[in-house]
Amino acid sequence: MLAAHAVLIAYTAVAVLPVLFIVMNSFKSRRAIFLAPLALPGPGSFDLVGYTTVLKTGAFGSYFANSLIVTLASLAGIIAFGSMAAFALAEYRFRLNTLTALYLMLGIMIPIRLGTVGILELMVAGHLVNTLVALILVYVASGLPVAVFVLTEFMRTISDDLKNAGRVDGLSEYEIYFWLVLPLVRPAIATVAVFTMIPIWNDLWFPLILAPGEATKTITLGAQQFIGQYVTDWNAVLAALSLGIFPVVGLYLIFSKNLIRGITSGAVK
Repeated sequence: MLAAHAVLIAYTAVAVLPVLFIVMNSFKSRRAIFLAPLALPGPGSFDLVGYTTVLKTGAFGSYFANSLIVTLASLAGIIAFGSMAAFALAEYRFRLNTLTALYLMLGIMIPIRLGTVGILELMVAGHLVNTLVALILVYVASGLPVAVFVLTEFMRTISDDLKNAGRVDGLSEYEIYFWLVLPLVRPAIATVAVFTMIPIWNDLWFPLILAPGEATKTITLGAQQFIGQYVTDWNAVLAALSLGIFPVVGLYLIFSKNLIRGITSGAVK
């Protein structure tokens, strides 16, 4: 038990300390960042110049809103389509059930970035370049394999007697899916949401390629304007990253209770 607690504390430290250092240094002057990066902000080092620079950038609010829209819309699409596909695979037995499941989960083994050129050509043909729709479509496609894999396994553990009782009471398959199955797999849905939202929020690759326009930049891409070839405004970079951390933390706190239930449920199966 003590060893488990020690491991948990170690993992927490590894995950949290870098974030604390970023937030802590965002409140320092440039000189203090390089002279004492591990020291707390003090009377001689406290400086809000980074936040002032970021907030003076008029487009930063739109970057923030773009990231929030893309992340939430992508999560909604991943959970909706992933749960429906998982329900079909878990509930109905047909000849190509296994092959269909393998096809839907193939994205776990093959990174979507390998198809960047093809994806860009599709977006150009569909006139979706420099739109948030392009990012949402790509992120939904990249998150579906994990969602289908996790949700299918959880849905297979739901009692058939419960679903058959619903059918006897006159519930349609859609009502069984919405009112019986989805509430029982909320921990799994929270697990999928947490593990997919962070890569979406932090992604730089697809925003740089598919939506580099000023009106569609995400917060991660927008922070790159403070990084130059010869000069980098580290105060502004750290301030932008610190502001970008809070939505992810908020979403994590929303899903955290069900996330822990989902992980522990999977551990004891």
